Amino acid sequence: MRKKIIVAMSGGVDSSTTAALLMEQGHDVSGITMQLWDYADGETGCCSLNDVFDARQAANQIGIEHHVVNYKEDFQKYVVTDFIDKYYNGQTPNPCIMCNEYMKFDFLLKKSLELGADYLATGHYAKISKENDGNYFLEKGVDKFKDQSYFLFTLGKKELSKLLFPLGEFTKSKVREISEGFELTVASKKESQDVCFIAKDYRKFIEDNTNINKPKIGNIKSINGDILGTHKGIHNFTIGQRRKLGIDSLGAKYVVSIDFKDSSVIVGEEEDLYSDRLIATNLNWSIDKNKIYNLNIKAKVRYRSPETPVSIKFVDDNRVQVIFKTPQRALTPGQAIVFYLGDKVIGGGWIDKAK
Repeated sequence: MRKKIIVAMSGGVDSSTTAALLMEQGHDVSGITMQLWDYADGETGCCSLNDVFDARQAANQIGIEHHVVNYKEDFQKYVVTDFIDKYYNGQTPNPCIMCNEYMKFDFLLKKSLELGADYLATGHYAKISKENDGNYFLEKGVDKFKDQSYFLFTLGKKELSKLLFPLGEFTKSKVREISEGFELTVASKKESQDVCFIAKDYRKFIEDNTNINKPKIGNIKSINGDILGTHKGIHNFTIGQRRKLGIDSLGAKYVVSIDFKDSSVIVGEEEDLYSDRLIATNLNWSIDKNKIYNLNIKAKVRYRSPETPVSIKFVDDNRVQVIFKTPQRALTPGQAIVFYLGDKVIGGGWIDKAK
């Protein structure tokens, strides 16, 4: 059945191929691109002016309408401010997840539905399944290396029912091949790998874009409490960091924890980075949370980390203790933990602290 579908077009090969595929299938397709950030001359990044131009050019090639929406203020509020605040609170943020949750699948989805669309489609490598009871689930994409379900764990049934991820059935190499078949000018365009709104040094970006006082100077300590040196702000550090610690040491030292309360950075040995449990908060479940017991659940604590078996115990309604079958390296507050049952995403949350 022919549907009215709006495609979120970033100017890259994935979203452009998504639009071309849906158009080929006979749907009423149009493209929409978010303008999120003011880039300096020569700077590039996701949703830069160059990307807006590429998206419009791809839409013209495909033969569809193209719209641009300005969400710069919302992006600043929900993504950039969160990014800065988390670093100043001793955490390491994941702005891609925040952008997905708020910009794409809240503001842009609502806008698409207001424009009369039946669905919003994106170029994410993930799948959506519908159970016999009408419940929707997010699932891993076919390309296990490219799978982006980790970044989408905040999606609920309401959002999933109005979304399409056509590329979930393809590998990245196949998508490149398809885009070449459509003769899209973006077929060979490189992917954006870094934080989209930061050109170079995230530390300088944080300091240049904060409204609070200068970062608080603090101590660098050993795990035994010995003061080894001082630092110019905890935003300069993340768990597992080895370089640029600002201390003299006979052997390699790693950041093993960050104490926001007294602005101290704790360093230790490689083995001190491993933990077998953590506390996660701000949880999102796609199944009845009372049914998670006795299930073979696995979890990912970062995008490229392998899944590992876990058991889950509720601390309260919005916090769980996650216990890993094998200790995990550098569990990092501010990062997401996502729970899988086979290929299905059954829940996720944010790492609050490792134990």
